[in-house]
Amino acid sequence: GLVIDGWTLNIIFQGGLEEKFLALTKHCRSVLCCRSTPLQKSMVVKLVRRQLKVMTLSIGDGANDVSMIQAADVGIGISGQEGMQAVMASDFAISRFKHLKKLLLVHGHWCYARLAKMVIYFFYKNVSYVNLLFWYQFFCGFSGSTMIDYWQMIFFNLFFTSVPPLLFGVLDKDVSAETLLGLPELYKNGQ
Repeated sequence: GLVIDGWTLNIIFQGGLEEKFLALTKHCRSVLCCRSTPLQKSMVVKLVRRQLKVMTLSIGDGANDVSMIQAADVGIGISGQEGMQAVMASDFAISRFKHLKKLLLVHGHWCYARLAKMVIYFFYKNVSYVNLLFWYQFFCGFSGSTMIDYWQMIFFNLFFTSVPPLLFGVLDKDVSAETLLGLPELYKNGQ
């Protein structure tokens, strides 16, 4: 691991040593920046996003973490004693740091699986609908007449586009939360 303070980060950013800093951090499993300013925190996140071209996640619990949370692709705010500024600027909010594991491993896996199934569902729904209209045009001699009444088309899209995502979002859990917490490598299988 690497522990770096704000004074050293200042030297890195002013001296043009970003490339060497990133080369060093690639060899570390974790990097901890302490005693750094909000601007330095956001600069580190922007540097990693720009140079390594990876998705970044920032976690903060106070007003000094807002710029870092906003600079990241995904921001997580922890509501606590330092106020609600980080929560207001974040994409996700948790009450304690210990809930991060469940947010990422359980809810992240479920969200990923649900979105993947819904993309397939939308392709299936649209292909079946367009296929029906395509073959009807052979029947009516390509006159451009509509096969389905306008109100029926509205109800078709309402029930087959709105209701299934709600049902999938509430009910679909391919693996239990206990299994996902016990086997974190299951998150990678979906990707």
